[in-house]
Amino acid sequence: MSTNKYSILLPTYNEKDNLPIIIWLIVKYMKEANIDYEVIIIDDGSPDGTLDVAKQLQKIYGEDRILLRPRPSKLGLGTAYIHGIEHANGNFIIIMDADLSHHPKFIPQFIMLQQVTNFDIVTGTRYKGTGGVYGWDFKRKLISRGANFLSQVLLRPNVSDLTGSFRLYKKDVLSELISRCTSKGYVFQMEMIVRARQLNYSVGEVPISFVDRVYGQSKLGGSEIVQFAKNLLYLFATT
Repeated sequence: MSTNKYSILLPTYNEKDNLPIIIWLIVKYMKEANIDYEVIIIDDGSPDGTLDVAKQLQKIYGEDRILLRPRPSKLGLGTAYIHGIEHANGNFIIIMDADLSHHPKFIPQFIMLQQVTNFDIVTGTRYKGTGGVYGWDFKRKLISRGANFLSQVLLRPNVSDLTGSFRLYKKDVLSELISRCTSKGYVFQMEMIVRARQLNYSVGEVPISFVDRVYGQSKLGGSEIVQFAKNLLYLFATT
């Protein structure tokens, strides 16, 4: 396809049940599309044995495909990406969740769009075209839609899905954006797109179907919604 190499960053915390499935799917779809890639698993000291599972997967698929870059404790998403970029050999970075809410079958679509258009960023969207959300109750959908709508009105990002975390970045673009981001957690993804607009980076979108996590606990609670609102207002005030 091209000489590009793609580094897929997978931050994990208690994902031992999901990890073998997500890795198998990544390998399958990347192989089918003949794409050069590596997966960097950044485990934040999961007590459930996620790292042991990752080591087994590394034996199966090889150390050149599966790189383990664990950290001693839970240090947050932003720093996980920084840690991952430092160890990435690819000139493009793909970020996605390890909990099976993001299907690897969309990765070749991200890559194709990027190659045709030379976008700096390609992001998956749940709110456009064939995109959608599965497995969420009405309340969860309402919160997500509401958060997205508010963000659109306040921040005008020219992107239909601001809080998604399934994205492809040019490596230097991602490094630059992370260095400018101040948010943590859930809002981090949103700030990345807002900063991208400020720096005039080009952003493309691919419709994706988002499936709520299969195993384990969702990470979005009431306190996170309050945090989100606060952070949104902060971003609005500073961008």
